[in-house]
Amino acid sequence: MAKKTHGLGRGLDSLFAGTDDWGSSTTVQEIPVGELDPNPDQPRRTFSEESIGQLADSIREQGILQPLLVAPSDGGRYMIIAGERRFRAGRMAGLETLPCIVKDIDVIRQREVALIENLQREDLNPIEAARGVKALMDQCGYTQEKIGERLGKSRPVVANMLRLLQLPDEVTEMVKDGRLSAGHARVLAGISDPAEQIRLARKAVDEGLNVRQMEQLARAAAGRPQKKKAGPKPLPAELDELQEKIRLKTGLKSTLTGSIQKGRIVLQYSTREELERLNDVLDLIQ
Repeated sequence: MAKKTHGLGRGLDSLFAGTDDWGSSTTVQEIPVGELDPNPDQPRRTFSEESIGQLADSIREQGILQPLLVAPSDGGRYMIIAGERRFRAGRMAGLETLPCIVKDIDVIRQREVALIENLQREDLNPIEAARGVKALMDQCGYTQEKIGERLGKSRPVVANMLRLLQLPDEVTEMVKDGRLSAGHARVLAGISDPAEQIRLARKAVDEGLNVRQMEQLARAAAGRPQKKKAGPKPLPAELDELQEKIRLKTGLKSTLTGSIQKGRIVLQYSTREELERLNDVLDLIQ
């Protein structure tokens, strides 16, 4: 089947800001669904059938609004680097071809883009994200600092992500299926006794404990009363997560101060490109 091409605007560039400089000449090709293969290094391992079905319904009405990113593969086929969720939904919707951007990029770059795209757009569960980061480190020889640079995260944030991989299997499953949040998982990762991690995880799930309550239980379990420290108070876990999410979504350094009730969010940009990127991100908000 012939592959049609047409021009591409800046929308996709803004979504993948920081991963490559593709320029305005990038084109979209309509590629048959049967020629597309999922990426075996895809960090996302679970896809919600309900979510895919909802996206398929939207695609039937409006089409695919963002092209997939693919790389040439053996036998004239294409490997999906970013957009497997759209691929699955488009196939479910009965589409014969899907809009794709074809880029001949190396394996390391493929893994980077797949991880970054998922972290920024698909909200990987914390365990999948941590495994994706670990894979980049193991397979590409990246340090935590290098991973932080590529993902727009600080080294301590990367270190905390990796600590989740040390949780017991039972706790890991609770995080993967959404019964425990990333905040809960980080608290549990700070406990050295696996049996205590499991006990507190079960208690949090059974009683619907929030992250703050989990922190209190963890301090009590460790026999460490909360100490008041001089200087600025550390952010509550919820605000710490929000601060990191803002930085991830905008690609800009963010500083959040205050409390749940009242505070201030400051975004910092140092180049015109960063300011334009923020403008593109805001344009995507419906």
